[in-house]
Amino acid sequence: MSDPRTVNDWFARSVAAHSDATALEVGTTHLTYGELHDLAERLAIRLVSAAGGSPPRRVGLLAARSVTAYAGYLAVLRVGAAVVPLNPEHPGARTAQIVTAAGLDLVLAETTDGAAGLGVPVLVAGPEELAALAGAPSPDMPYRQAGPDDLAYVIFTSGSTGTPKGVPITHRNLCAYLELVAGRYGIGPGCRLSQTFDLTFDGSVHDLFVAWAGGGTLVVPERSQLLSPVKTINSLRLTHWFSVPSLISFASLLGTLAPGSMPTLRWSVFGGEPLTLRAAREWRQAAPGSRLEVLYGPTEVTVSCTEYRFPHDVADWPCTGNGTAPIGSPYPVLDLLLLDEEGRPGDSGELCVRGPLRFSGYLDPAHNAGRFLTDDLRPAGDGPLHEQYWYRTGDLVAVQNGVLVHLGRTDHQVKIRGHRIELGEIEAALRGQPEVRDAVVVTVPAADGELELQAAVSGSGCVADRLYAALSKRLPPYMMPRRISVLEQLPLNANGKVDRRALLTELGDSG
Repeated sequence: MSDPRTVNDWFARSVAAHSDATALEVGTTHLTYGELHDLAERLAIRLVSAAGGSPPRRVGLLAARSVTAYAGYLAVLRVGAAVVPLNPEHPGARTAQIVTAAGLDLVLAETTDGAAGLGVPVLVAGPEELAALAGAPSPDMPYRQAGPDDLAYVIFTSGSTGTPKGVPITHRNLCAYLELVAGRYGIGPGCRLSQTFDLTFDGSVHDLFVAWAGGGTLVVPERSQLLSPVKTINSLRLTHWFSVPSLISFASLLGTLAPGSMPTLRWSVFGGEPLTLRAAREWRQAAPGSRLEVLYGPTEVTVSCTEYRFPHDVADWPCTGNGTAPIGSPYPVLDLLLLDEEGRPGDSGELCVRGPLRFSGYLDPAHNAGRFLTDDLRPAGDGPLHEQYWYRTGDLVAVQNGVLVHLGRTDHQVKIRGHRIELGEIEAALRGQPEVRDAVVVTVPAADGELELQAAVSGSGCVADRLYAALSKRLPPYMMPRRISVLEQLPLNANGKVDRRALLTELGDSG
């Protein structure tokens, strides 16, 4: 096969080369590449029929951690449609909101739960329906294939206004990403790759198609298994792991990160939020035979746009000002730029990105306002977004010792009683204390209506008074949190990131 032009081509190439190799493991169900391909083809026929006989344009996928979810993903792509993942655990009102915002033609669901009242046709394809499909004759698929500029998927991220923002990614975007990363990890038949991310988080796209591009096996743990990473890696004999760093905290809390406790791992990749150097050292000690890498990137730049691979020798590991691992260097096909508060390029500031991984604008063009700059760094207007335009990530980044280090979010910079404060600086000071594992600083209204700082930490042996004393030696009084709460574990959202809204609620309830 010639160079893949769509995501379907990447999968089809592995089907041709590794038909009898295992492509997917979900519980006790194991499907080879040939079997998964055939099931997706049969399910694709059903999708077209459910859509009224013509291929749908956008299909919601209301399934998680099941054969329906992964065969369904491939089936939607097969009919030339875009996948719009929907989380079965999300409130029905949010799901209905996304169905409308995405302009879905159809929803493919594993069960009827949560599928009522969505306003579009629903095709239910649970285990019984899939079993019936498996025995059906091999279908003839005359429908058009997607092209490079067609949408592959649309992921909805949280919007600052409370309205989810649709991020459309084309086959061209995703193929450019796979060209960069699919060959990095030595994947072939016999490699066993984790699938830790929900489909509504774009880390899942890396999981699926990096595994399937190389002929590896996508191994899907149950959600409950993710809370015991070491046990899960060993019981599932995983060779490749990709998750948010928060799962290291769970493993540490369980006391399972013993030296050499994950002997099967060859690669450990983390992304989605900052990886502390302390957590990286713990993981490396437990998986000494595993290469360790950080991927960074917003959803709008197709999964990741920079990478940092830790040196083999721990003695050569970096030391950063905020105690987090570098996000490294940009992929060679991308241009990156750091802009200071005055909009001038420099060695620190807001990270802006352009190149073939950059999306072409939000599904609702109204969300583009303020997010793009022209090639000469002026705010982009309401017209088409040229490929030379820069996407403003909203992330603060600095060059330290030749690599990029993530410093926080531009929207985490606050002004407290006239003082401009980076919340990340206080968090870094807290994480610098030996007993602190994770730290988050938030702002809450004080009695006089002004904002004040509160912090929450987790870790063994944390004592608020001792942390206050330590902070007072590093920070000026105006940066001192009014209260430091010690929690067993910081609240996490469905993607494993720290849930700041839940934390604010928890701090309010305990105040």
